[in-house]
Amino acid sequence: MSEFKSGFVTIIGRPNVGKSTLMNQLIGSKIAITSNKPQTTRHKIQTVLTDEDRFQMVFVDTPGFHKAKNKLGEYMVDTIKQSIEGVDVLIWIVEPDETIGKTDTRIATELWTADIPVILVINKIDKVSEERLFEAGKNFSKLADFADVVPISAKNGTNLDELIEVLYTHLPEGPMYYDADTLTDQSERQIVAEIIREKSLHALDEEVPHGIAVGIDKMHKRDDKDLWDIEATIYCEKDSHKGIIIGKNGSMLKKIGTNARYEIEHSLDMHINLKLWVKVKKDWRNSEMLIKNFGYLGSDE
Repeated sequence: MSEFKSGFVTIIGRPNVGKSTLMNQLIGSKIAITSNKPQTTRHKIQTVLTDEDRFQMVFVDTPGFHKAKNKLGEYMVDTIKQSIEGVDVLIWIVEPDETIGKTDTRIATELWTADIPVILVINKIDKVSEERLFEAGKNFSKLADFADVVPISAKNGTNLDELIEVLYTHLPEGPMYYDADTLTDQSERQIVAEIIREKSLHALDEEVPHGIAVGIDKMHKRDDKDLWDIEATIYCEKDSHKGIIIGKNGSMLKKIGTNARYEIEHSLDMHINLKLWVKVKKDWRNSEMLIKNFGYLGSDE
């Protein structure tokens, strides 16, 4: 019988390379929100994959490496650095069509000062030829000696079993940190807020999503029936953005609410009555108080 191993695995990379998609696929459940817009992931999210006979892997999803332009950005960059410290294995996820740039050099510098095994995961292999995949691996391997290189397609689930086995070889022997049925450290309120933000990201124009946050005002179960009442506010930074989020005759807000309601009910297995409002909080991304109120400060400080 193989020895039981456990440990923490941080996933890092540029924005939009598939970090959250990979984590969701690994645990077989959607916990982290995804979109094709940069800075979708704003804070550290932990998920747990358990094989009761062999291992427990705690995956840590992080924001994409970027140059901070406000206090929220500074918090996100700090979150990445904190997530590298004290873990057992690092996954650096890249795309096969990327060229080596300044961001990659910055990531490499952060990784090698951590002095732990780093696995290079080349994602989206379904979109390139084997020749291009080989070139990408060769280019990134110039930055350092990786413990392993694993090509995958996070979206399609290709080679994820191989990645899990590679991770297993690099984890130490250890105990189960969480109960076997635990999937995440995120509360239901956090998950609901993130789902609403995800549906907003999918629906809104390019310039709006960076400046939105979601606050849960009320979330409780009715005594007389199997129904949860949820009230939430979408915050934006400009009056013009408020109009876009609401839409003509409330059409955009209704679309966001309908899509969010379906996802929340599916993800949390609950029937809900969802009400959404929109408020303007100008320049909230530079207000430490508001950033903390929206859940982006506090848990790691």
